Amino acid sequence: MTNTLLTISNLDISLPEGSERSLAVENLCVDLAPGETLCIVGESGSGKSLTARALMGLLPAPHVRVSKGSINFCGEDLIQASERRLREIRGSEISMIFQEPMTALNPVMTIGTQIDEIFRYHVAMPAKERRQRAIQLLEDVQLPDPEKIVSAYPHELSGGQRQRAMIAMALSLEPKIIIADEPTTALDVTTQAQILKLISDMQALHKTGVLFITHDFGVVADIADRVAVMQNGRVVETGSVDEVLNRPEHDYTKKLISSVPSLIPRPPRTRSADVVLAVQNVQKTFGDGKSFFGFGKPNRVVHAVKNVSLELCRGETLGVVGESGSGKSTLARCIIRLLENDSGKIMLDGINLCDLNRKEMRPWRAKIQMIFQDPYASLNPRVKVGQIIAQGPMIQGANKKEAEARTRELLEIVGLDERAFNRYPHEFSGGQRQRIGIARALALDPEILVADEPVSALDVSIQAQILKLLDEIRERMNLSMVFITHDLRVAAQVCDRLAVMRYGEIVETGVTGQIFNAPQHSYTRDLLAAVPGQKWDR
Repeated sequence: MTNTLLTISNLDISLPEGSERSLAVENLCVDLAPGETLCIVGESGSGKSLTARALMGLLPAPHVRVSKGSINFCGEDLIQASERRLREIRGSEISMIFQEPMTALNPVMTIGTQIDEIFRYHVAMPAKERRQRAIQLLEDVQLPDPEKIVSAYPHELSGGQRQRAMIAMALSLEPKIIIADEPTTALDVTTQAQILKLISDMQALHKTGVLFITHDFGVVADIADRVAVMQNGRVVETGSVDEVLNRPEHDYTKKLISSVPSLIPRPPRTRSADVVLAVQNVQKTFGDGKSFFGFGKPNRVVHAVKNVSLELCRGETLGVVGESGSGKSTLARCIIRLLENDSGKIMLDGINLCDLNRKEMRPWRAKIQMIFQDPYASLNPRVKVGQIIAQGPMIQGANKKEAEARTRELLEIVGLDERAFNRYPHEFSGGQRQRIGIARALALDPEILVADEPVSALDVSIQAQILKLLDEIRERMNLSMVFITHDLRVAAQVCDRLAVMRYGEIVETGVTGQIFNAPQHSYTRDLLAAVPGQKWDR
């Protein structure tokens, strides 16, 4: 016990009356040693994040509260600690890296001011020294030009840079424990690899205990010493990373691991000679380098898509992969004419869609539909699901009865029962909302689906269900698909061919297996080398 930083014993966290279950976390028992990384894995709703928040005293009490158990931190029970004592511990002895830095960081305070706030509260230090320490921390987490970033606001940084700034804040007072709540879920593989290495390096330097919450088993394979698997608030299996990943005992653990996509690409399918979509020399630029009526700085010119050419054949799935900012989503929006490209052609059935005005484009929208990354943001929260799906066919001329009949049929195809017809989007889980998004895209019997990161925010088991569903629909309806993703494991199992994008340009295209086994471009090699869990594959 003298060598244990943290011991959680028989912890229960109660949920409000009327919830799906009475306890969010039930009888939880785990411990953490100095310099150790304990990964807590499980699906959404398993109680992982609430466990982390209980350690920090950040539960939304009184509705969600600890009802039983103890959290022993270096001989002190945090459950019994006063709010004043918890404020002293937060940041100085236990720090947390949150899943979404954009919501965790204050949008009206500079990065330097937010780091400075930690020093001002916990340490007696002159202002000049605090600023120098903030700059040094930003340099330690390998942010470019720390003296500039210390004066920047969160919205001026990329996702990876914001996450690094969060890590700098978490490490500022060299805490004994770092809680990392899904810190790399939304990041590209190269940025993710850098963040994981950074946490590991800092841990080795300060002998910090790391409680790492994730649903990415590749990450677990790379960084964990021990693993605890949670299901519906209970720990169902614990053990060393080797035991849990390679010799799982519980059925739930086996189910999760079997859902992880393999890095070995599936065999290629025979490619049709019928080209259904041709993107020819498409360019898209944002900004014009001019200031607003002559005031302020000129806006920045961003060449989001540069001279891109692609072909999609009937029944084929073409993957577009690359880091954030590479132009993938901009290209997708140009293809379906949600954005107007500056130049180039988008040929569908011999017609250049770029020549059509809004009215002329309407009948062609039935042929090419999009599945968005965030179904909750793309579904109208005030409209029932049945109406959302039926809107498309009705706009295209179908009567209400036909449209509703088609909607009920599609709900069945995507695995939802008829009761979904009269429910609102907020009444569904993330995976169910993505199924609704797929049903809406299929309502017009399109020839082509453009799927923009459709599974990036889902748990591995839900992800596997959605990918299987998309594959079945593609086969049944002979659909062609443009599949945008930064997850190369998903790309290996879904895509027949790949196009690798960087800084708005296609740097490499080819059959998925060939690109994985013999990448030609150095950027492609870097992407593949950064995929977590390469030494472990289910």
